[in-house]
Amino acid sequence: MIDGLALSQSLDLLFGGFGPWLYVLPGLLIGLVFGAIPGLQISMAMAVFLPLTWNMDFLQAMLFLTSIFTGGAYGGGVTAILMNIPGSSSSVATAFDGYPMARQGRHNEALGLGLGASVVGAFVGYVLLFLLIEPLTVVVLKLGPLEMVMVVFWGLTLIATLNDSTMAKGLYAGLLGLLLSQIGMSTTGTMRTTIGNPYLIDGIPVVPAMIGMFAASELLRLRGNSYLVDAKGLRTISLSALLKGFLKTFRYPKTLIRGSLIGALIGAVPGVGSSVANLVAYGEVRRSSDHPEKFGKGEPEGVVAAESSNSSSEGGSMTALLALGVPGGAATAVLLAAFSFHNLVGGPSFIRDNRDVVYSIIIGNMGQVILLAIVGILSLRVLGMVVRVPLSYLVPSVLALCAWGGFGITGTIAGPVTVAVFAGLGWMMRRHSYPVAATVIGLLLGRMTEGEMVRTLQISGGNPLAYLAERPIAILFLVLLLLSAVVLPLWRRHRENRQSAEEAAAGSS
Repeated sequence: MIDGLALSQSLDLLFGGFGPWLYVLPGLLIGLVFGAIPGLQISMAMAVFLPLTWNMDFLQAMLFLTSIFTGGAYGGGVTAILMNIPGSSSSVATAFDGYPMARQGRHNEALGLGLGASVVGAFVGYVLLFLLIEPLTVVVLKLGPLEMVMVVFWGLTLIATLNDSTMAKGLYAGLLGLLLSQIGMSTTGTMRTTIGNPYLIDGIPVVPAMIGMFAASELLRLRGNSYLVDAKGLRTISLSALLKGFLKTFRYPKTLIRGSLIGALIGAVPGVGSSVANLVAYGEVRRSSDHPEKFGKGEPEGVVAAESSNSSSEGGSMTALLALGVPGGAATAVLLAAFSFHNLVGGPSFIRDNRDVVYSIIIGNMGQVILLAIVGILSLRVLGMVVRVPLSYLVPSVLALCAWGGFGITGTIAGPVTVAVFAGLGWMMRRHSYPVAATVIGLLLGRMTEGEMVRTLQISGGNPLAYLAERPIAILFLVLLLLSAVVLPLWRRHRENRQSAEEAAAGSS
């Protein structure tokens, strides 16, 4: 229930002067830049600029940091679309259809679609947060480690069964990612497959591996081409085309709503966040589409699903922070540090005693999203110029940037080496039609899955099946997993056989 008095007080706080909005535009630009550069994570940008909030009041500090969060969520999608380089793990699914669109000369449309979906998704996420913050808290508390395991396996199965290759290759690729994630010290303190290398004690660095598999391997594949977009007439950056792409987003209302709802719900679960939301929403939209075979080849709905979900997950992650005082991920952990800077603690007592401030933060974030639409359209004219750079210059410079990003993440030579090794692995997988995305997803989520499985065994006393019978939400996720792994491939094969039969009948007649 919305508190009318607190709402009016929050509007006075926000619009009584320019003070709360002074740092929003700089924050959006910082987020766009950090999000678009591989290796520079959104949480890193927020941490770097956190000390600047020392002399701000609490509302200014929160709006500044959340504007970096908002800008970065879209910035990661820009490079995913233009160069197949997800700027962050939350933009992995954006590259599935965004990059093929760019290669076809539809980069303006893809960038506009991504921006429109990000704006709508983030806005929906914050509206849901505003209306449902207290009920969502109750739902989130009902999700335990077993439910998290089911969600991760469901997401992996969706990606494995919905790729353009065979289901077996998708599952093998996902399993490879899970196996690679187990290198290093386990959650129980056991050392595994480090082969005496001290750099592997903490496991394979995930972000450099992702950069290598997605970005560097694709650049190796492109080395014989002249430009990202072959046709000279299509290498233009058009404001009108960007705006058309932005408006085209609204032709897919069901996809926008579905992606936004999935993102907000999954984003609200501490420790899961936008990476999982991005992949689950994309897989679900593709599964329910009338033309799933078009996904992965430049389908606008794929971009809309991916970007709406990763942006709406921002509002979901704020639910855990504000209502429970628990950060949902690295970015909200920095926001929690801002709370301590101002001697505040998130949680039920914070909402009860400072409801006007909570409303101000949420409504302020809605305002940021509207500003993102303006800032994004203006900045895309500059960022999109990459399609006009010859690959003879672009490939070595981006490869150097990938290596530098790997070093920036690890601070050691292990980062660039990881980029190089996984670039080779990604190139070989593409050559033999294994889905790179499934391996990256397994690598991203493997450690979290292991930890949740250990906690499930501890809670269940070593009897997870009996524990499963007591968890109706986990049973629901298990049913969805089985449907994705068994029913969906059978239905797809039946549909392909029927299409083949119809084409043969049409040819004979």
